[in-house]
Amino acid sequence: MENTFEEKLKRLEEIVNLIDENKLGLEESMAIYEEGKLLINELENTLKVASEKYQNILDGKDLIEKVLK
Repeated sequence: MENTFEEKLKRLEEIVNLIDENKLGLEESMAIYEEGKLLINELENTLKVASEKYQNILDGKDLIEKVLK
């Protein structure tokens, strides 16, 4: 099962905190940075899809209002 947007965001926050602590070795830092980049891409894509859906809803509402006038 895929993680929710909120779970991904929480994991990204954990990653940022781990990197900020500067206690990881080079390999761990690179791996966690890569995980963070992947999460950022997934979160951005989710937001893009949500924005497009919302815009479609608004466009449909505008169309309905025009038809009803």
